Amino acid sequence: MSTKPLKLWRFHGGLDIPDHKAESLVEPLATAPLPELLTIPLRQHIGEPAQVVVKAGDQVCKGQIIARCDTYVGAHLHAPTSGRILSIEDAPVPHPSGLAAPCIRLEVDGDDHWGEHRMAPIDNFEDMDPMLLRERVREAGIVGLGGAAFPSAVKLNPRPEQKIHTLIVNGAECEPYITCDDILMRTEAEKVIAGLMLVRSALRPKQCLIGIEDNKPEAIRAMTEALGGEQRDNIRIVALPTIYPAGGERQLIKTLTGTEVPADGIPADIGVVCHNGGTLAAIFRAVVHGEPLISRIVTVTGAGVHRPRNFKVRLGTPISELVKLAGGYTDQAERLIMGGPMMGFALANDAVPIIKGTNCILVGDRDTVKPRDPVMPCIRCGDCVKVCPAQLLPQQLYWYSRSQDFDKAQDYNLFDCIECGCCAHVCPSNIPLVQFYRFAKNEIWAKEQEKQQSQASRLRHEWRQERLEREKKEKAERLARKKRELSEKASTDAVEDPRKAAIEAALKRVQARKASREA
Repeated sequence: MSTKPLKLWRFHGGLDIPDHKAESLVEPLATAPLPELLTIPLRQHIGEPAQVVVKAGDQVCKGQIIARCDTYVGAHLHAPTSGRILSIEDAPVPHPSGLAAPCIRLEVDGDDHWGEHRMAPIDNFEDMDPMLLRERVREAGIVGLGGAAFPSAVKLNPRPEQKIHTLIVNGAECEPYITCDDILMRTEAEKVIAGLMLVRSALRPKQCLIGIEDNKPEAIRAMTEALGGEQRDNIRIVALPTIYPAGGERQLIKTLTGTEVPADGIPADIGVVCHNGGTLAAIFRAVVHGEPLISRIVTVTGAGVHRPRNFKVRLGTPISELVKLAGGYTDQAERLIMGGPMMGFALANDAVPIIKGTNCILVGDRDTVKPRDPVMPCIRCGDCVKVCPAQLLPQQLYWYSRSQDFDKAQDYNLFDCIECGCCAHVCPSNIPLVQFYRFAKNEIWAKEQEKQQSQASRLRHEWRQERLEREKKEKAERLARKKRELSEKASTDAVEDPRKAAIEAALKRVQARKASREA
């Protein structure tokens, strides 16, 4: 077997920044105890929100479906433990807006009982039918655990013209502070590899590449041991240069294969599928143990907590509970962030729950979230262009987003922006560039939705007018037909009248002669 090093390519831009990962890896992975109350938001993935299938007062078992999402791009929600449905109401959720959203409140009974709702384990999973695997992944509510929360069953169902030749495991975890994937690969490498085997059997790629940044030697060692070497069959573990954002899907594909995903396409269009290591472990548990996605590993870190570490957490657990387990807040705590310092967003409070896409809770100090210096005019230095991994023109996007010239912003490929924050990080004028891009994207989405609603209203109006015209025409045709029938009947009666009169006259003559004889 050839051990020739795999050629790596360099994506454009990126940053070499302190990773701050060692802080949360001092202590081993811990399991967070169940709280008294779990809050499960209905929207936890890309796509339509799930629809509630339980009601207040219902007793539910661990793993029971409590909200279904039967659309193609969707994922079910399961009870993280056994208990009673306390209410279905709006509650605070982890979102940049800080607004409340529909949630299911589950009162925990402490039994953690599975009941009859647990999915049956599949024994012969080595030769598992791809359709059965997709159905199991969909039924288990599995989404991408790298942060995007895209329903995983969709990635297991490429179109016939999408010939998948490369399966990539994203173990880069490039953003500072986050170590949930690192510790997963250290502690559950066998499950990640087993999940990879399952997905490989469904997609049948020519090669599988496991990309891990070289600042994670323990994870690389554990994955190598689980695989039985750096290379086995068509599976290969690759150490990547540590540079942010090497874990971006398109950047990772470029690094490992040298190919680029088209601006208006997806990786499957060029024969590549990417899965996060945590997602593969979840797929393994769903198939082999019948466990839906009801928990995940979350990093709690930053100078704002006393004991940064990683926890295995049930979905719906309040963030405040994890902060307590991490030793509580320090005097340096300034801001609560879900995600990392580059792509994460601030939370209004710690009452919001852990959801499927929560990979990190960062409690930043003044240095981490230091106030920005005053925003100055753009000096067109070009630093943002140099570091943009998507090879965009950030300053042009800024001008068009700021002036609300959204058509021009789209002409400059606004939606290729992955919001990594590299441009804002190096901007000498302290311009919050990513915020302008998010604003423009949201405005475009809102206008597109408004356009779709307007178009739907127009179509409904046109259909109504067509229906009214059709009914009017049908009514006119019925009246004309009836009038024609009456006219034909009148004509028939007119033809028959002379004979009728003659018969009546003859009858009268007969009756008259009969009467005269009787007289």
